[in-house]
Amino acid sequence: MEEIIKTLTLTLARWVEAGAAIVIAISSARALWNYLRAVITDYSLVVPKEEIRLSLGRSLALALELELGADILKTAVAPTWNDIGLLAAIAVLRTALNYFLERELRNEENRRGSTSPSVPSTTSAARDDAA
Repeated sequence: MEEIIKTLTLTLARWVEAGAAIVIAISSARALWNYLRAVITDYSLVVPKEEIRLSLGRSLALALELELGADILKTAVAPTWNDIGLLAAIAVLRTALNYFLERELRNEENRRGSTSPSVPSTTSAARDDAA
């Protein structure tokens, strides 16, 4: 029974890692596509870099969380002191990366929220057009 649980847990960890790789691949391809589309279609060469970065950053934060989960699954099966130390180092690095990435994303969203121009409501815009 123990071997079955170990095999299932390691298989699950591989699937979670594969999911993280898929998230990274899709989000990177989407960011590249959005960048190229903006460059090709916008002749003023103003590319919405912040939006592309925020979207990619959110996806990378998710991928880091998935990778950490996979590492925990792998270590939970048959931990040695070496495995636990390696997991601790990986967890600290990934958590630090995720913390700083999340902080940058939050700062960027707050900055964009405070500097974005106010958009008039449709009713006041319609009144202005009618006048």
